[in-house]
Amino acid sequence: MDNKVMYSLSYGLFVLSARQGEKDNGCITNTAMQVTTTPNRIVIAVNKGNYTHDMVAQTGRFTVSVLSEEAKFELFQRFGFQSGRDTDKFAGFEAHTGKDADGIRYVTQGTNAWMSCKVVSMTDLGTHTLFLADVLDGGVISSVPSATYTYYQEHIKPKPGAAPASGEKKRWICKVCGYVYEGDTLPEDYICPLCKHPAADFELLA
Repeated sequence: MDNKVMYSLSYGLFVLSARQGEKDNGCITNTAMQVTTTPNRIVIAVNKGNYTHDMVAQTGRFTVSVLSEEAKFELFQRFGFQSGRDTDKFAGFEAHTGKDADGIRYVTQGTNAWMSCKVVSMTDLGTHTLFLADVLDGGVISSVPSATYTYYQEHIKPKPGAAPASGEKKRWICKVCGYVYEGDTLPEDYICPLCKHPAADFELLA
């Protein structure tokens, strides 16, 4: 199968945030969608390797910030390319956030809306967990169009540099975040050090 067929599906981009005790954290996700209007419910799918996943699973609460076309690559670096286990992702960023009734932060920079949600059920999907949640509150921040995954690829993610000259090492680029790996071959079990995506999401610069 041509795995690129999956890229034809339409995805939005979001910052998923949670709070446990005095710890705030967030991560980038591309899976959030409304499933019912009465009651107003959404589902999110979160990788189990994300620290935010564990916080949502344990507290049953989260916010979703809808990224807009004004989002900068630095926002993706902050929430997508480092782990909240050893980094305070909100440090120095408080001026660009708001809080819901329970004190869970949402992002107000590079976003157009936010939702505060309470988990109703969890479904184990193997590598991910699907959370079904009630939308308790929310607001519109701007009228700027939402950023899709395609928009991110074409307008936000930095463009790769030139391919190596003859005799130089080959360069492999992560199609998700733009990280470049240098080497004659890309190990099958290689994991991107920035966005944690596997070797299947890399392509040879040509």
